[in-house]
Amino acid sequence: MSAKLFVQAILKFTLGVVLVGLLIFLPAGTFAFPAGWLLMTILFVPMFLAGIVMMCRNPDLLRSRLNAREKQGEQQLVVKLSGLMFLVGFILAGLDFRFGWLPMPKTVSIAGAAAFLIAYGLYAEVLRENTYLSRTIEVQENQKVIDTGLYGIVRHPMYSATVLLFLSMPLVLGSLISLVIFLAYPFLIAQRIKHEEAFLEKELAGYRAYKEKVKYRLIPYVW
Repeated sequence: MSAKLFVQAILKFTLGVVLVGLLIFLPAGTFAFPAGWLLMTILFVPMFLAGIVMMCRNPDLLRSRLNAREKQGEQQLVVKLSGLMFLVGFILAGLDFRFGWLPMPKTVSIAGAAAFLIAYGLYAEVLRENTYLSRTIEVQENQKVIDTGLYGIVRHPMYSATVLLFLSMPLVLGSLISLVIFLAYPFLIAQRIKHEEAFLEKELAGYRAYKEKVKYRLIPYVW
């Protein structure tokens, strides 16, 4: 573990906390937004703990995820649209709480938090199974196809986990309006998967055979 990596990770983590906090609480007009604090807690506490684990056990994976920059034009557009989705979704959730447009029961927020934590667990398992994981579409040196565990069920379990993660966020915040915005994510990720698989078929040995073995991309028996 290097001091440079530690500082970089802490700075990015702190920036994320501040940015998400501003996007949620500023539109809400108050810090007395319990659902906002719930989301901040279940989002950043596991993230912090996961970062510590990666820093101690697999600093190269942490470094690659911190420094990832998408190079392909199609994927850059997906990343930008996803960022816009988060921006609009969080702001609308804060405004929804502030003005009481379409309030949802507290039980929805609790159920959303449970779904979020389950998705976080699935995401952690994917990281454990596949040390080649990157935030960008690329093939690393000596990379092999992973076809066991969650990868034996769907071809993109990381994206399956993120779909559940992101769709549960507006539920945690108790905002139906925000949920409508976040429903764009499955369509964005489907577009990303389309280009990613075309790339992997060309660049990763054994990927075509893997596609024949594991039929579903994102959701078992659906797609």
